[in-house]
Amino acid sequence: LQKGSSLVAPVHIVSEESADKTNLGFIHAFVAAISVIIVSELGDKTFFIAAIMAMRYNRLTVLAGAMLALGLMTCLSVLFGYATTVIPRVYTYYVSTALFAIFGIRMLREGLKMSPDEGQEELEEVQAEIKKKDEELQRTKLLNGPGDVESGPGTTIPQKKWLHFISPIFVQALTLTFLAEWGDRSQLTTIVLAAREDPYGVAVGGTVGHCLCTGLAVIGGRMIAQKISVRTVTIIGGIVFLAFAFSALFISPDSGF
Repeated sequence: LQKGSSLVAPVHIVSEESADKTNLGFIHAFVAAISVIIVSELGDKTFFIAAIMAMRYNRLTVLAGAMLALGLMTCLSVLFGYATTVIPRVYTYYVSTALFAIFGIRMLREGLKMSPDEGQEELEEVQAEIKKKDEELQRTKLLNGPGDVESGPGTTIPQKKWLHFISPIFVQALTLTFLAEWGDRSQLTTIVLAAREDPYGVAVGGTVGHCLCTGLAVIGGRMIAQKISVRTVTIIGGIVFLAFAFSALFISPDSGF
């Protein structure tokens, strides 16, 4: 009996330690993901797309389209990152650390070279892109006839509720956001994070970070887009990335987070 009890106790302790380690890993990944997404997305192209479209069309439709695109992109990025875990962790850990250091140095250099009104150029570029899409949408309406719920107050043709979200505006918000996000810094950092952190924590943290940034863009619109200092956000982002790279000096690759 004594021998049996001595075998059970360590198993219980190990399981508790394993649970604590898993929780810590999730929290660390969540905090890392939400912080890098916020500093990467504020003042980014996807931020301006949501801000400008929300001023022209139904905010809920724009938010739904943008968030679906960002959610899909976050899940894809996490899957890409998690796929690299077949490689021994010690390699992916230090490669990802080196990438964070490179991203951080690049962001700091970009931020220091920027002028205080740097975001204006990006804003104008996005406005031109949305204007082009609007013209294409108007041509489609002329060919197919009126009936879109966002086409203006004069539209009286009733539509089913689900069609409100599967409207041309929803599709436009989704495709513009998805294409702007593909290959973007935030996508690359999500892949890198998923390779070294808890993938569930990265997925949740990344999605929440995107929700906050996109929600802010949709609610605040042009006012936030014009007042935000892209230079300051870029410099802060560089510091955050370098901090994650620096933390690798104190955390073992086998620590689990």
